[in-house]
Amino acid sequence: MPFTANRQFLEQPRLITRAEGVYYYNTRGDKIFDGSSGLYCIPLGHGRREIREAVTRQMQELDYAPPFQYGVPVAFRLAAEMADMLPPGLNRVIFSGSGSEAVETALKIAIQYHRVRGEGQRQRIVGRERGYHGVNFGGWSVGGMVNNRKSFGLGLPGVLHMRHTKIPENQYEMGEGTHGADLADDLQRFVDLHGADTIAACIVEPIAGSTGILVPPKGYLQRLRDICTKHGILLIFDEVITGFGRTGQNFAAQTFGVTPDIMTMAKALTNGSIPMAATAVREEIQQTILDAAPDNNVELYHGYTYSGHPAACAAALATLKIYREEDTFARVRDLAPAFLEQIGAFKDLPYVTDTRGYGLLSAVELEPKGKPGARGFNILCKAFEAGLVLRAAGDSIVLAPPFAATADELSQMIDIMGKVIKES
Repeated sequence: MPFTANRQFLEQPRLITRAEGVYYYNTRGDKIFDGSSGLYCIPLGHGRREIREAVTRQMQELDYAPPFQYGVPVAFRLAAEMADMLPPGLNRVIFSGSGSEAVETALKIAIQYHRVRGEGQRQRIVGRERGYHGVNFGGWSVGGMVNNRKSFGLGLPGVLHMRHTKIPENQYEMGEGTHGADLADDLQRFVDLHGADTIAACIVEPIAGSTGILVPPKGYLQRLRDICTKHGILLIFDEVITGFGRTGQNFAAQTFGVTPDIMTMAKALTNGSIPMAATAVREEIQQTILDAAPDNNVELYHGYTYSGHPAACAAALATLKIYREEDTFARVRDLAPAFLEQIGAFKDLPYVTDTRGYGLLSAVELEPKGKPGARGFNILCKAFEAGLVLRAAGDSIVLAPPFAATADELSQMIDIMGKVIKES
């Protein structure tokens, strides 16, 4: 089982048999609130009829076609709709099957873009400590989560890591901290040390998700943008978690007012119904790569068997339609203030060492008990028995509820978490 303590699971199985709305059900039929939107991927709730019917219609019409040298209309429709949602200029999209694949795609595009421009020496990628960019070789190499790195060798050569943005000065800050924008200057230090002409790209999550919800300090992302622009470095935002409304806007790039050159997306693109991801680039990046290749030659030697799968495209189109028609992201903006206020109140509990959050993303960090992560894992297990699915990032308890939840349901979810924390 992936990212699971398999031996412990056999002793204490946590089985989910069905789902409806914002609830799961276990083998006894007990109702369990989905406090993590699946894995941040089901903001509309489970079992949306519109998505199911759209996939059924597509499967009846066209179940699959090869994406190499052939195209399907539904993929082009989806790309066009996504371009309308993305920050201005990010209007070229390539599809894949997971966030990890979207990151690999972004890294390869960045390196090829510089190569065809005559700057093939730009091979370095700058990531960040405590960043998470999937589990493929490139993704964990540029990521900065220790347990994802130490098991598999040296990783990609030439990767550099900036410091993370979790600093004491921003403790208990719900939203953007007022300290730490200067941490972006780590990128400038790498430029000074290695030379700007060796660095292809800098990749960050606007809000670091899997490490326990690290919200950027005010001005931090803009400072990264300015340094990248000055030195010809491509800025990549990994919005696999933050994309499609989690921060109250289409993407965190729009929330924070900073536009990257490349963006990765997945998870909420199809409301978790079918695996799908996407990488968007500025039109100029795509055109540069296209123009560098001879006529009738493949320009980008990259892709996947299931890139732009027709059924996944249909699920995504149905999902985006719901977002528009139900004004889903406005709901996030309405729910977020009370949600974050309630999370912030956890600072008064014993053993709570920090609270963080933005939009419908939050974390409550606890003092370790025994080895690091043991307390967090214990709470995850006890929460399931108490009727709540949540995420544990070490000793940080993460809540990322569905946008479809009501304010009362969010309060009940937080009450369950509070009770479990007190008992632990």
